[in-house]
Amino acid sequence: MVVDKTALVLAIIGALNWGGIGLFGFDTVAFLCGGQMAVLSRIIYALVGLAGLWCITLLFHREEETGHAPHIA
Repeated sequence: MVVDKTALVLAIIGALNWGGIGLFGFDTVAFLCGGQMAVLSRIIYALVGLAGLWCITLLFHREEETGHAPHIA
């Protein structure tokens, strides 16, 4: 599903940004968008947060919904 993949990409971007903050003290989103309080930065932060919430639902998808073949015991 397109929404699932989009949410996953945004969550990965957020994770990489937080990794940069934790390891190097560098906020890539803020750097590229004009600071943490810039409108574009805040939009990206909000989208990443919403994507993270959406990714929680991915934990509860059944196998039939993901398109994977069922496991044979």
